[in-house]
Amino acid sequence: MLHVFKSLPVAREVQRADALPGRARAYRHDTITLGWEERLRARSRRRSDGGFEFGTTLPRGTTLREGDGFVFEEAGIVVTVVERPEPVFVIEPRSPAEWGLFAYCIGNSHQPLMVMSTALVCPDVPGMEQVLTYHGISFSRANRSFTPAGLGLDPYVAGHQHTPELGR
Repeated sequence: MLHVFKSLPVAREVQRADALPGRARAYRHDTITLGWEERLRARSRRRSDGGFEFGTTLPRGTTLREGDGFVFEEAGIVVTVVERPEPVFVIEPRSPAEWGLFAYCIGNSHQPLMVMSTALVCPDVPGMEQVLTYHGISFSRANRSFTPAGLGLDPYVAGHQHTPELGR
């Protein structure tokens, strides 16, 4: 019989690398380096840095972070997520008013934003430099991992949904 489709192991849950079950600590370890958009995909076909192929069917809304892992018991392997550094703009507001204004200008341009303790960070995507320049926002360029705010990961930033409130 001709086998057209290869059966892949599938990860259905994420486990933190620092909290693996005892048996999994003895498994072979590999990594998978992912950019921010790839870390937002809950369902995907993937290949680890060492060549192990697998799929993910994670709960909707899952965002993979550095140190998240997948345990594949049958293959005896643990694959741990590494966040890929990517080109970004780093904006360092000097006052509370600038924090609000700069975040508003970036968000109003429908661009993702990461809020850090000392800076705002947004991806270096086509058109973003023009937006920052137009609004007179000083920036520097860097390569660092990026995870947008509003994904339920940051306790200081509320999530954003377009759902009607029930019971009103």
